[in-house]
Amino acid sequence: MDETAFDTLYDKLAQEYEQRFPASARQHARARSTMVDGGQHTLRLLAPFPVHVKSAAGAYVTDLDGHRILDFWQGHFANILGHNPPLITGALCEMLSNGYGLQTGMVDDLAYELGLLVCQQTGSERVRFTTSGSLATMYAIMLARSFTGRNQVLKVGGGWHGSQPWGLVGVDYGPQGFQAAESEGLPCNTANEVLVTRFNDGDRLEQVFARHGDQIACFILEPVIGAGGLIPARPEYLHLARHLTQKHGALLILDEVISGFRFCAGSVGRLYGIQPDLTTLGKIIGGGMPVAAVAGRQEVMAIAGREGGRRVRFDGGTYSAHPASMLAGKVMLAYLTEHEQEVYTRLASLGQQMRLRLEQIFADHGVLAQCTGYPNEAVQGSSVAVVHFPARPGVVVDSPDVASDPELCLVQVRERIFRLAMLLEDVYTMHGLGALSVAHTEKDLNRLYDACDRVAQRLKR
Repeated sequence: MDETAFDTLYDKLAQEYEQRFPASARQHARARSTMVDGGQHTLRLLAPFPVHVKSAAGAYVTDLDGHRILDFWQGHFANILGHNPPLITGALCEMLSNGYGLQTGMVDDLAYELGLLVCQQTGSERVRFTTSGSLATMYAIMLARSFTGRNQVLKVGGGWHGSQPWGLVGVDYGPQGFQAAESEGLPCNTANEVLVTRFNDGDRLEQVFARHGDQIACFILEPVIGAGGLIPARPEYLHLARHLTQKHGALLILDEVISGFRFCAGSVGRLYGIQPDLTTLGKIIGGGMPVAAVAGRQEVMAIAGREGGRRVRFDGGTYSAHPASMLAGKVMLAYLTEHEQEVYTRLASLGQQMRLRLEQIFADHGVLAQCTGYPNEAVQGSSVAVVHFPARPGVVVDSPDVASDPELCLVQVRERIFRLAMLLEDVYTMHGLGALSVAHTEKDLNRLYDACDRVAQRLKR
């Protein structure tokens, strides 16, 4: 492949981008004088500078330059009803106008009401809320290590479980695959406490448990892996994970921060017919507000409470179970539960159309492209998609090890060139596209297809 040609194309796109978004460029320059890299989340800080948003509604955001941008990132996949749905903003406005909603530091009934919905829809016995997916996965691993008396944490290479010690190993692809710790400043033994296996590879999983089974506290994985390519686990792989963890006395943690309530009004684990020991949730369950949760077996969750001697200090924080967050989450989950058939059937239909059409558009221009996010026997409908650019014919993107290997996929084309080129068409993507919301329409998808057609022409040239 001609790396120089890609660099030349990126430089041209960056020049066009700077000319098209001057107000965002100026604001980013000001932001850099105060904030690290000019922002608060690395994923949002697109080079050469991010778009700065001033309003958002439905499927669209509007930036400082007045562009109306079709958005498939949708609040880190949290906004399944679209940006600022009146259903939720109306409930929050009413709450605040009635003199309640900011933090009191006391107890109300909203956390119980949201917790009841979470337990009912995921088959869990107990739940405790926190404020971020990173904290939820960290607490889940702490619970597993305490409950089993073991230290080893097994995860999937390319799986992202947040900025917490055990989550910061085996995320980025390197010369040895997914192995290294991703950050300095971690406890010195963290990398040695994390074992990394390959997603959807049952043989490898059996080998790891055969060698380390009596040391493994938990196996944490996403049933639909997110940053690794939005690929669902094969049913036989997930069932093997459940079998091996039970056989060896380890806990199975399903990280459903992304997948929870994305594919049905509940956990994806239920679609596979699997009840994990613990489930971590976030994003959609907050209705656009900061909410995350750990839910699972009573005997495991109990060790965070007085009944279990508070052996794990999953005590919460100042903003855990914030009243406004609990209300937004309650309204969101109640709506999804009540309208499950309508919401997920429509999203699945649009998602299937979108993936097939995008692949066809690139094929028509002679550009090798492949979508992930397709459903399988367990996950029978999907609203997510990522466009990958295989380095050669015959490459099947079925795991993060393929999606992240520059010898197999043109990673920089997906992550830098495609994203910038789509923004020049007023379409916002992340990691190769993103997810649909209820707010997206057929007209919006036609706009996406037109944009991809023009981007494909650029790549072809």
